[in-house]
Amino acid sequence: MSALILSRLQFAVTTSYHFLFVPLTLGLSVLVAIMETLYVRTGNETYKKMTKFWGKLFLINFAVGVVTGLVQEFQFGMNWSEYSRFMGDIFGAPLAIEALLAFFIESTFLGLWVFGWDKLSKKIHLLSIWLVAFASNISALWILIANSFMQEPVGYVLRNGRAEMNSFLALITNEHVFYQFPHTVLSGFTTAAFFVLGISAYHLIRKNSLEVFRRSFKIATIFGLISVFGVMGIGHLQGVHLVQAQPMKMAAVEAHWETEQPAGFNVFASIDEQNHRNTSELKIPGMLSFLSYNNFTAEVKGINELQKADEQQYGPGNYVPPVTTLFWSFRIMIAAGTIMILLVLIGIFSLKNQRFEQKNGFLKVLLWAIPLPYIANTTGWFVAEIGRQPWIVYGLQKTAAGVSTVVPAGQILTTLIAFTLIYGVVAVAAVYLFVKYAKQSPDEITAKPDENVAKGASLWT
Repeated sequence: MSALILSRLQFAVTTSYHFLFVPLTLGLSVLVAIMETLYVRTGNETYKKMTKFWGKLFLINFAVGVVTGLVQEFQFGMNWSEYSRFMGDIFGAPLAIEALLAFFIESTFLGLWVFGWDKLSKKIHLLSIWLVAFASNISALWILIANSFMQEPVGYVLRNGRAEMNSFLALITNEHVFYQFPHTVLSGFTTAAFFVLGISAYHLIRKNSLEVFRRSFKIATIFGLISVFGVMGIGHLQGVHLVQAQPMKMAAVEAHWETEQPAGFNVFASIDEQNHRNTSELKIPGMLSFLSYNNFTAEVKGINELQKADEQQYGPGNYVPPVTTLFWSFRIMIAAGTIMILLVLIGIFSLKNQRFEQKNGFLKVLLWAIPLPYIANTTGWFVAEIGRQPWIVYGLQKTAAGVSTVVPAGQILTTLIAFTLIYGVVAVAAVYLFVKYAKQSPDEITAKPDENVAKGASLWT
C-alpha cells in the first residue's frame, strides 16, 4: 500500500480510538458537577457518594483520552508534513490556545478536585469541578475551530503556496463552528447520559445502593432527554448549512446522484458507485428537499451535476467521496439516535409513574444500550471527515497533497501495526478498569482509592 493510504489508515485508527473517550469527558464532567452542586446545596450525603462514584469513572476516561490524543499531534508533523507546511500557521493557533488555556485549566483543577476532598471548602471544591467541565468543553471548541477551517476555510490568504491567517476573528466566528460545536457537545452529553443510565440500571437490577442509583437514573434520564433532542435539532440545522457549504458531502450522504425537484430521501439504496447510480431505492418523497432547505418542493443538486461543477472550478479529477461508506454511516448514526430517543422517552414515562425500578427488562436494555452513543459518535465523525474527501482542506488542498513525501511506506506500516497493538492493550486495560469500578458499590468509596486512580491518571497525562 502507498504512504497515502497507510497514513490515512493510521490517522483513522488513532482518531477513532481517541474519539471514543472525548464525548464522555465532555458530558460526564458536567454530570459530575451537577451532582456535586446538589450535594453542596442540600448537604445530602447520597449526592456526595454519587459524585465520587461517577467522578472515579470520569478520571479513568479522562486519562485514557489524553494519552490516545497525544499521538495525533506527532502525526501532523510526520505523516502529514505537507499539510502542516501548507496551513500550520492557521491550524496551530487554536490548538496552541487549547493546550495553553483550556487543557491547563482542566488538568490543574482536576487535580485540585481529586485531592481536595475534605481539604478545600465545599464551594471551592465545587468550583474546581465546574472549571474542569467548562475547560473540557472549551477545549473541544478550540479543536473544532481548527477542524472547521478544514471543512470551511475562512479568514485566510494564499501566499507563496501556503495558507496564512489574515483574520483571527473570522477564524473563531466561522459559521461551521456554530453548528459543529453544539452538535459535538450535545453528543457528549448524550453519551454521558446513557453511560450513567446503563450502569445505574445494572445496580438497580441487583438492588445495590438503591438511593444512589435511583437519583443517578433520574438525573441522567432528564439530562439525556434534553441532550438527544438537542443533537437531533442542531444536526438538522447543520445539514441545512452543509448543503450550501459542502453540497457534495450531503449529496453523497444521501446517495443522491441526479438533481431532482422535489428530491426524495433514500431510506435504503443499492449503490453502484462505479456507474454513479443506484440500482434500487426506497424513498420518502420530498423529504430530502425538506431536510436540505426546510421546503418539501426545493431542488436538490445531485452528485453528477456537482462533480461537473467541481471540475470546472478546481480542474479535472474525481471529487466524489466514498458514497457507500457515507450513506450507511449516516443511517447507522440515525438508527442509533432514534433508538436512544425512544429509550429516553420510555425512561421519562417510567420516572413519571415511579415504576422504573420494577421494569427489569427495560433496565437490561439500558445496560446494553451503553454502546449506542459511541456508535452514533463514531459514524457521525466518519461522515464529517470522510465526506470532505478528496480534500484535506476543503477547496484548498487535496488529501494526497498533504501527506509527507519523506516518510517511507514501510515505516508508516510498522507504526500503524505498533499503534494498533498498543491501543488494543490500552483498550483491554480501560475496559477492565471501567468494569471493575462500575461494579463497585458507592459505599466502598473512600478518598484514598480516588487518589490512587488520580495518581495513575497523572502518570499518563
